[in-house]
Amino acid sequence: MAVMWLFLACGAVMVLQGLILGRNALGKLAYDRHFSTETCYAGDRIEMVEVIENKRRVPIPWLRLEAMLPASLGFKRSKETWISEGQIYQNHTSLFSLPARTRITRTHQIQCRGRGIFRMDTATMTGSDLFAMYTPSLKVKLDKRLVVYPFLRRDEELPSSWKTWQGELAVRRWIVEDPFLFTGVRSYAPGDAMNRIHWKASARSGELQVHQHGYTADPKAMILLNIEVSEQMWNVVTKPQIIEDALSYAATCAAALIRQGMAAGFASNAYLSPEADARLARLDPDYGIPHLEELLEAMAAVELKVYRPFYEQLKLEAETDRAETIDYLLVTPHRSASILEGARLLEQKGHRVSFADLGEDVREAGA
Repeated sequence: MAVMWLFLACGAVMVLQGLILGRNALGKLAYDRHFSTETCYAGDRIEMVEVIENKRRVPIPWLRLEAMLPASLGFKRSKETWISEGQIYQNHTSLFSLPARTRITRTHQIQCRGRGIFRMDTATMTGSDLFAMYTPSLKVKLDKRLVVYPFLRRDEELPSSWKTWQGELAVRRWIVEDPFLFTGVRSYAPGDAMNRIHWKASARSGELQVHQHGYTADPKAMILLNIEVSEQMWNVVTKPQIIEDALSYAATCAAALIRQGMAAGFASNAYLSPEADARLARLDPDYGIPHLEELLEAMAAVELKVYRPFYEQLKLEAETDRAETIDYLLVTPHRSASILEGARLLEQKGHRVSFADLGEDVREAGA
């Protein structure tokens, strides 16, 4: 009889602790997860920060957190986190206890191994009492976004043909600035007139900034990327590293042009990430750092799947009526007869067309 009463008492205690600790374990639990930055470059190290707060007067004995994250984000391993990696996604699971009325912040170190637009939409939390009598679960909506730009190379890493093309653009610029054409702001330099000071930008930055003027005959550059690594390819890119290198070169080139005060644009024959804005499919040449950020985001959004043949892309460019001449840089792993014909159509419209040399390493990879 005594043993029976002991079992009954133990059962009652287990049920009671389950009701107190487990049934409403997630009732007053606040959770947020975000990246330390919204944009970065491939190769950068950033942080993912988790903030968890238990507002109840009783602890949560066991709390399980799960989330699916992109596989291209490399996480530093920890004792309390298990990572199951796949080719596209990785499943993160962590298990820990949370005392009563406690708020904790967990910081995870991340290596951005590749470009892209990544979303972190949800995380799943599962609470439990001491003996798992109750295991309530809750899915938290996060709606966080990270844009990883292509890796920017040093100038000396660019193939000679790219540097030659940029140099030709710079030579064609007029020496005299156009006072009616504004391309952004820059730091004040000795000799700048007082009427060129941009007072709002100066107040924001804490140092004097002046209007940066363009030039009357400032050339406008348009970078067109072909993701077809061969003439026979028609759907998914078979040699992705070639295109990743091409995007890295294109991003470096666009950044150099805009930082020199010239206008640059970008388009490709690829599908864009579903997370990207539709307007990024084609960006006309423009000036300034905000436009550069749009260009880099458009390059980050490029998916390795062909949307249209590159010849059709060139034909559409040639059929567009433009009042000004554009300097086209065609970034393509190969030059077929149809691509050369598309380049000729652009030249017939009065545009200048150059082909980008992707470098010996890339050519050998595509051979």
